[in-house]
Amino acid sequence: MEQVSGEVGAFQVAVRKKARYVNENLCTGCGACAEKCPTMVVDVFNAGLGNRKAIYKYFPQGIPSVFTIDAAACRQLGQGKKCGVCAKVCQAKAVDYDQKDTLIQLEVGAVVIATGYEVFDPSVIPEYGYDRIPNVVTALEFERLLSASGPTAGHLDRPSELALVKEMEEAEKEHKKLQRQVSQLEEKHGKPSSEIVAAFQSGTLPDDADLRNWALLAQDLASLEARLDSMNRRKATASVARKLAFIQCVGSRDFRFNPFCSSYCCMHSVKEAMIAHEHDNGVHSSIFCMDLRAVGRGFEEYKLRGGKQANIRYIRGRVAEITQDEALNPVVWYESTQNRQVVHETFDLVILATACVPSPGAAELARQFQVELDRNGFFKTDPLAPLNTSRPGVFVCGCAQGPMDIPESVAQASSAAARAAEIVAPARQAVG
Repeated sequence: MEQVSGEVGAFQVAVRKKARYVNENLCTGCGACAEKCPTMVVDVFNAGLGNRKAIYKYFPQGIPSVFTIDAAACRQLGQGKKCGVCAKVCQAKAVDYDQKDTLIQLEVGAVVIATGYEVFDPSVIPEYGYDRIPNVVTALEFERLLSASGPTAGHLDRPSELALVKEMEEAEKEHKKLQRQVSQLEEKHGKPSSEIVAAFQSGTLPDDADLRNWALLAQDLASLEARLDSMNRRKATASVARKLAFIQCVGSRDFRFNPFCSSYCCMHSVKEAMIAHEHDNGVHSSIFCMDLRAVGRGFEEYKLRGGKQANIRYIRGRVAEITQDEALNPVVWYESTQNRQVVHETFDLVILATACVPSPGAAELARQFQVELDRNGFFKTDPLAPLNTSRPGVFVCGCAQGPMDIPESVAQASSAAARAAEIVAPARQAVG
């Protein structure tokens, strides 16, 4: 949204529709373009744990269910290279590299702000090791690992093992390249590489640039083969995560960052632990919390069922630090409130229940609509009318108002739609 004016019942809103570079009226969503696209980029929807093509769908349930091109990553659009593969394979002729942004003028009677939220960046808490310890992830990243449509098809592969597989793929490509170059030199000179390397190391190799290059390539090949052998041994001993630790209130209820409770994190961790156990009955989870806030209908019973049926252990205590051992296993250090001692425990994977924070564009949107934000950066509403912002005709729902779970967000969305309908629907004539 770029501009708004008017008043309740007669708002004028200017919205910029960004170029998709795919004609949504022609695209059938068949996926042939993504299948043939040669460019791979990091998949943000999967929290950076997987890759996608430069032409892709935002997410599987997106509406309209058509493809879009990531212009910055596209060879044709962003890199100035000749490609055009997606346009060639698209039978519907939907790919349009010349498509431009369009500005849409809307006249509306009411506005519902539903901007959602962002998750807190735990890297600003160095003691938890996020972005430094590979097997420490956020709850959102773990959610994608659990998903059948996620980067691991629902298997609890640890990020360290995922990184190892990627590293091995790159190393194997480099190995093939070096092996081909060394083999060509062996055929050219009719000698084995071992003889040239031995002469190079003893200082008896003739002063020949071609032979010197051969020796260096052969040494690089041997070093890479040793590295691949080490990685193969690590891969052979790798296993899925079965011992999980959930750390609550990461960035929430913390005056350094966000003093408020994020509301849904406790039950979200219980749910993820239960789903992990359903996927693999060998999974054991420990949830570290100051207190577990199961405030919804049936939530307390759900929490207790997790403890009885899903191998969930609830530990009251604030985690002080997370380190890692030589096998890249996270080690959680915490104070036991039972014996008042600092203890540590090793886990396969640590999940950080990060805070719910306002969307980055909330402040600018509030300025354009001339509505107020509360002290935490969410849209401020009337305590007695929780959908009403400080401007008539502008309503809010979901996590734009504050942290809440999905059922509450859906209920608020229905209520906000009803409030907006009261304004735009024609007034009913009184029945005499």
